[in-house]
Amino acid sequence: MAQRVVILGAAGRDFHNFNVYFRDDPGYEVVAFTAAQIPDIDDRRYPPELAGERYPNGIPIEAEAALSELIRRERIDVAVFSYSDVSHEHVMHVGSTAMAAGADFLLLGPRHTMLDAKVPVVAICAARTGAGKSQTSRRVAAILRAMGKRVVTVRHPMPYGDLRRQAVQRFATLDDLDQHDVTIEEREEYEPHLRAGSVVYAGVDYERILRQAEKEADVIIWDGGNNDLAFFRPDLLIVVVDPHRPDHARRYHPGETNVRMADVVVINKVGTVGLKGLDLARRTTEELNPRAIIVEAASPIFVDGDERIRGKRVLVIEDGPTLTHGEMAYGAGWIAAKRFGASEIVDPRPYAVGSIKETFERYPTTGPVLPAMGYGDDQMRELEATIRATPADLVIIATPIDLRRLVEFGQPAVRVRYELQEIGEPTLDSVLTDFVGRMAQKERR
Repeated sequence: MAQRVVILGAAGRDFHNFNVYFRDDPGYEVVAFTAAQIPDIDDRRYPPELAGERYPNGIPIEAEAALSELIRRERIDVAVFSYSDVSHEHVMHVGSTAMAAGADFLLLGPRHTMLDAKVPVVAICAARTGAGKSQTSRRVAAILRAMGKRVVTVRHPMPYGDLRRQAVQRFATLDDLDQHDVTIEEREEYEPHLRAGSVVYAGVDYERILRQAEKEADVIIWDGGNNDLAFFRPDLLIVVVDPHRPDHARRYHPGETNVRMADVVVINKVGTVGLKGLDLARRTTEELNPRAIIVEAASPIFVDGDERIRGKRVLVIEDGPTLTHGEMAYGAGWIAAKRFGASEIVDPRPYAVGSIKETFERYPTTGPVLPAMGYGDDQMRELEATIRATPADLVIIATPIDLRRLVEFGQPAVRVRYELQEIGEPTLDSVLTDFVGRMAQKERR
């Protein structure tokens, strides 16, 4: 008799685990997915076109809050934890809930969930979200392109809309982003790669994505999401650690696994952290993974029109996930406001409306800055209303894209940009030169 399974997720790792481990195995029957972290991704179905012939009606997606009731009602045998960027304590609280309701509790590891590519894969993952994966991925892509390699970037999934349409997505131009009607969060991840000349893939079915991407690539870059494990088996695993949260490398799932597996650890943001944080990040890395190459890097801040900040009351808009489940109180925009002499950073929380207000309530560690939440049209309108209601002279936009193209601001704005810059030796350039040489030798054999 097949074991009855519920997969706990957040519209990403959960679907991948189903596709590669459960979909075609008659020993399991997946009864439901649950959804957490991302707003409005429950009360849907994983469609039959993706679920396969064993699931002609698809699979329902329910809220994780109803997990105990679901396990009892559906006589669930196994609950599979399948999302990222949560504390080890959180994982075991969920596990305790599942076991108390009568189910076993399962974590799937890299061996059973990573797909093998026909071309070399460089994976960029992290200990926590907001550590700097995006700029690290862009830096790696630029180095490989300078070596004459055809680079294709595959992004960790963010399928928050019509899952059928999002099964395999290829982005080569900015127009493709409009065609696929992507969210702010998706646009923030894809657009910088497109502007730098990389083709980007994302979606739901990563076996199909991989087989399509490897046809046009000499090297595939896995651009990870949150602190999740890579979906493709990497030939080189680069993991980014944030010294502003140095102890999180050993306290969050599955970031600790990433650090323990890493070939290279990038300790980022060394220009904005004290020696104590940097030393603890290095010591933690060396304790978890003494064989890893450690690269120190900064993410220097560039502001278009920094002179406009001085003496102004400013509203700072930061990358959403970095502030929410990333638990950072501020980011590059707050640093820019302080550095360039803002007279006041106006707290947007008293002026927040709708789901933006709920986001602040749900993530109380967020400081006096505004997370750029935009998981749908309604939330984007609420983001716009919050911006307009906040009594600021100037808005500082510290998101990877220029929000002014998507949201109508009532105030003038400046934009903060940041790119990765290695400090000292070794560098990513030297690491990747060695990697490409080893891959060439392997091919000649």
